[in-house]
Amino acid sequence: MRRPRLVSIVLSAAAGFGVVLALAAPANAAATDRYVALGDSYASGVGADSYTAESGSCQRSTNAYPALYNANVKPAAYKSVACSGATTADVINSQVSSLTSSTTLVSVTIGGNDVGFTSIMTTCVLQGEADCVAAVSAAETKVRTELPGKLGNVYKAIRAKAPSARVVVVGYPVFYQLGTICVGLSANSRAKINEGINLLDDTTKTAAAAAGFTFADVRSAFVGHQLCSYGDKWLHALNYVNLTVSYHPTAAGQSGGYYPVFRSAAG
Repeated sequence: MRRPRLVSIVLSAAAGFGVVLALAAPANAAATDRYVALGDSYASGVGADSYTAESGSCQRSTNAYPALYNANVKPAAYKSVACSGATTADVINSQVSSLTSSTTLVSVTIGGNDVGFTSIMTTCVLQGEADCVAAVSAAETKVRTELPGKLGNVYKAIRAKAPSARVVVVGYPVFYQLGTICVGLSANSRAKINEGINLLDDTTKTAAAAAGFTFADVRSAFVGHQLCSYGDKWLHALNYVNLTVSYHPTAAGQSGGYYPVFRSAAG
């Protein structure tokens, strides 16, 4: 082979290698991120145990998806202010203040408490099918009429405080696998609860897109690990000893369901 031809091949290979490195750069660049996690109990990690002492009643877990991202990716800065029971108003009033113009990555899971997540599940467990279906229907009305505006206000507040950040809106898992033999709630109640969660996620996805944010959809990741499924459960069933953890992801649900979906969406 003549020398000019060899040089040309070497240079072409080097250029190609440079393209590969360039394509790989975003994943490596995550280590330079300044990351802040916002949201409710699904973001704080209720149900995943290993709560940090500083978080108090907010119950932030070292097994929650934001903490797992911090442990694995090791961004330049990390702070979670997610808190059990948080609503969209709480995010605006108490959490977005943790964002700054230097924040480069934000995650937020919010909306479930605005439509009465806890009261719905209490009604479904204690009052039977008719009341359960009615409670979910009432919540669906709130999702359609009230939640888009509330989410829009949250997203505007995030963008105002962190104008250059990548923002990942993380959704909720559907609770039940249908069509299986399952004790507890009736099949109609389970189906209605699933319907409500799907509406919540779809509405959140639409609002996130309107804001120019990325939606991380965890629903598919939990299939096969839902309540009433035959696989390992990634959600707590009703727990009379510790009602707070009921219907929240386990540590396995955070690591096997939430974390990989968020990690992929965060880039």
